[in-house]
Amino acid sequence: MIALGASTGGTEALAEVLAALPPDAPGVVMVLHMPERFTRSFADRLDRVCRVRVREAADGDRVLPGHVLLAPGNYHMELNREGATYSVRVRTGDPVNRHRPSVDVLFHSCARHAARNCAAAILTGMGADGARGLLALRNAGAYTIAQDEATCVVYGMPKEAAELGAACEIQPLDCIASRLLACANEAR
Repeated sequence: MIALGASTGGTEALAEVLAALPPDAPGVVMVLHMPERFTRSFADRLDRVCRVRVREAADGDRVLPGHVLLAPGNYHMELNREGATYSVRVRTGDPVNRHRPSVDVLFHSCARHAARNCAAAILTGMGADGARGLLALRNAGAYTIAQDEATCVVYGMPKEAAELGAACEIQPLDCIASRLLACANEAR
């Protein structure tokens, strides 16, 4: 599976990464700091231009190959595992790192339930949300990537992750999809 997190500049960054995924890509879970009213329309827009299916997540949705689940605005999204099946939990709760949804909430749950079966990337964005979760993923055996400074709109979240040692590698945006696919396919 693949986990993604982004904030400022993330709409374009996520669109580029997802557009490069084939229709049979591993299932994707992702958080973008975006207001509640906009996540559904953003998911619908991505669904029209990507080869993978993209939609706003609902509580209990299964993570399936070729499908992308975007955390709804104003709700945290966590990964759950039952046997060999992954699903998401969509819930309210206090903001984490001043965000709801929080990348850290998603990444920490991926570290607990998917560990080395996950490849993750933290993309452009302001602040530090996702950096500690990416470190938890790396420590759990996941392959982790941070977007490089040159291709970020705001080099905040990836910089924090890199400084923590959370990223196995730092890549320009146009290389992230291929690296995630290679690492996720190795983990299968």
